[in-house]
Amino acid sequence: MQNIVVEKPYQFVPPHPGWGWVRRLLAWLLPHLVRKNHGVESVDYRGLDHLKQSLATGHGIVLAANHSRPCDPMLMGLLGIAVGRPPYTVASWHLFTQGKFRAWLMRQAGVFSIYREGMDREAIKAGINILVEAQRPLVIFPEGVITRTNDRLNTLQEGAAFIARSAAKQRAKLTPPGQVVIHPVAIKYFFEGDLQATVGAVLDAVETRLTWRPQRDRPLVERIGRVGEALLSLKEIEYLGRAQSGPVPERQARLIDHLLVPLEKEWLKDRREPSVVQRVKRLRIAILPDLVAGDITEEERARRWRQLADLYLAQQISLYPPEYIASRPTAERLLETVERFEEDLTDEARCHRPFRAVIQVGEAEVVSPGRDRGESEDPLMQRLETRLQAMLDELASSSAVQQPTQTRSGPSESEPAATNP
Repeated sequence: MQNIVVEKPYQFVPPHPGWGWVRRLLAWLLPHLVRKNHGVESVDYRGLDHLKQSLATGHGIVLAANHSRPCDPMLMGLLGIAVGRPPYTVASWHLFTQGKFRAWLMRQAGVFSIYREGMDREAIKAGINILVEAQRPLVIFPEGVITRTNDRLNTLQEGAAFIARSAAKQRAKLTPPGQVVIHPVAIKYFFEGDLQATVGAVLDAVETRLTWRPQRDRPLVERIGRVGEALLSLKEIEYLGRAQSGPVPERQARLIDHLLVPLEKEWLKDRREPSVVQRVKRLRIAILPDLVAGDITEEERARRWRQLADLYLAQQISLYPPEYIASRPTAERLLETVERFEEDLTDEARCHRPFRAVIQVGEAEVVSPGRDRGESEDPLMQRLETRLQAMLDELASSSAVQQPTQTRSGPSESEPAATNP
């Protein structure tokens, strides 16, 4: 389990307000970091005029981007440099606890913390103030997690809409009145290296860890599917007593509910949120406070950490779309799945290269200060999700990415879809 939950009292980390020298620092540092640590050799910007127009008009600007890879915030920083206005960015607090220099650098770059395991009024207030002042854009990743599924959006969280609407109410009262807009930003990565060598090396390591001989004689799609089946079966044996039968989506849902439903009964009186990420977040909010306060026995502390580990596992399972490879086995989808295998087994994924990144800025959508409370789902977030997914689909299709070599065009009906807890 990655260290994303911190067992100590939360302290809000505000962003550094200056940006003159920061712009020069980021212009030098960010290309080096994304190339060295994440394999991104080039970045292509599209739709910059949409953002430049909003900046020139003086709008409060939310840049709402998909979040498929850890380097997405750095690319959004590069986008800000490209238009001459480095953004502020919301980031999970645990990132600020991973070294003093890293925390200092993030803050200088305009990053501020948000506590995902509770109601963070300071972060919300900071986001609203940034939009009201309208000096720099605000970057929010509304999926709330790193998905490693670059072609698919996870369910968007509603925090971005709440911050944008709250700021829109305040800007409407200015003289003259101002507006808040949201630009959807699609970040799409294309792998331009040797897929067989890249993916094969990781699969060799994973298969060896499973005590298998490396299955190099099999096509990549089949090989990935077999590894996913094995990893899912191992977790089913651990938690359910035996490997399950049936379609992979049903097996995933069964295992996720086995992990989450008992905790929802204990902590939430059977309350269940619509998506797995939201279910996990709600449970963390309930479980963590006493753990942080230290007002529990060592035995109870150990029990709660086991529960947090189960929550992490449930969320990771949910981030494997069962048909992701079967429906379109591109080089990127194969590599993303194998990266997640390695990350979930070791908590780290090695850097692969070269990647080409495309950042597409969509047209601005004006944020209304009010919302129809009769709607069960936020219409603003629904429109944002629809637009972001359409932009990703267009980028994927327009680039005419070739199918990877040494794979079939698609798996057979009997071939298991790749998944892994």
